[in-house]
Amino acid sequence: MRHKVAGFKLKRDTGARDSLLRNLATSVILQERIITTVPKAKAVRPLVEKMITLAKRDTLHTRRQAAAVLRTPASVKKLFDTLGTRFGQRAGGYTRITRLGPRKGDGAEQAMVELVGSELVKRAADRAKRREERLKARQEGREPEEEKEE
Repeated sequence: MRHKVAGFKLKRDTGARDSLLRNLATSVILQERIITTVPKAKAVRPLVEKMITLAKRDTLHTRRQAAAVLRTPASVKKLFDTLGTRFGQRAGGYTRITRLGPRKGDGAEQAMVELVGSELVKRAADRAKRREERLKARQEGREPEEEKEE
């Protein structure tokens, strides 16, 4: 029986499992969306949530705690500068796991781990890019492609 045994083994020894989870957490923070297997997604979720909770406090001590887990200084910087402020008013539930179906090669069930709200940030960036293109087209004196069709 596995009473009071927490965590996921993921068929790895301790060092390999720790390294895998740290790499996955760093990737989720940097890219805001990764695709992996369902057990790995479920294993990395608490780690990412803990890192974002640390970022909400933003002290030197919490920065050092996050740097001890995350692999790159860029991920620590993004965590505290953007994600900590983005999730400042949210009381948990920073990540979402979406199942994607079986992988083509070996049939392992895949899942997407993403930060909640990252789709809004991406959509806003796309909207700003389109607005920039329209302004640039108007300055050059030609009509944007979307308005020509109408």
